[in-house]
Amino acid sequence: MNDTDTQEQEVVVQDTDNVVIRIQHLKKSFDDNEVLKDINLELHKGENVVVLGRSGQGKSVTIQCIAGLMLQDEGSLEVLGKEVKEMTRDEIREMRIRVGFLFQSGALYDSMTVKENLSFPLTRVLKLKDKQEIEKRIHESLESVGLEDAIDKYPSDLSGGMRKRVGLARTLILRPEIMLYDEPTTGLDPITSREISELIVALQEKYDTSSIIITHDMSCARITADRIVVMNEGKYIATGTYDELTRSPDELVHNFFK
Repeated sequence: MNDTDTQEQEVVVQDTDNVVIRIQHLKKSFDDNEVLKDINLELHKGENVVVLGRSGQGKSVTIQCIAGLMLQDEGSLEVLGKEVKEMTRDEIREMRIRVGFLFQSGALYDSMTVKENLSFPLTRVLKLKDKQEIEKRIHESLESVGLEDAIDKYPSDLSGGMRKRVGLARTLILRPEIMLYDEPTTGLDPITSREISELIVALQEKYDTSSIIITHDMSCARITADRIVVMNEGKYIATGTYDELTRSPDELVHNFFK
């Protein structure tokens, strides 16, 4: 058995206490393109797991399956104790309240102010009608990302980093138990990227969220990860802390950490 085989086995064998996402032998293809070949992962409560890999490796496909945005071809994917592919439409809708998804773009509505963007999930998803409760949640969410002063601005008035923060505030306003981050620092300058990475850690500590962070940004990985899994050709080939993986004997893994 070579080093890569040993490392891949370590990805599968985890402590089963407080598992909020469990993925076993997940496979997903698009026509003849086998994107996910055999994905195995457990995410524990309060843990930040970074999935690291080059572009086009299927990193984002995994979290889209977790969020129920697409279904796997084979394998098991449990979120908060329930198999996603067996969920009804109502159960998927309920799961997405408990699982926040931060898209690369932030996915804000350009025609709405920041306040209106944050109000939208409260009134449309949670069906809240109490104006005081809505105002309280909006201010709390903006305060948590340091953007209370932006409440009446439009997305076009904001920098890329500020839009990321507002997108994060809008996701957090539903108080999710799990966060899925898809390339949260893409397109940002190094200083802003560091600020977003540090914010992810601060929010993990404040809300005790469990997170999967998809990235190829090594600085983001170093700051945010409790654990890192390295992806290559549709599989997770290694797992460990940032420091552990810098010492990996596997050349492919080591190349990420040079």
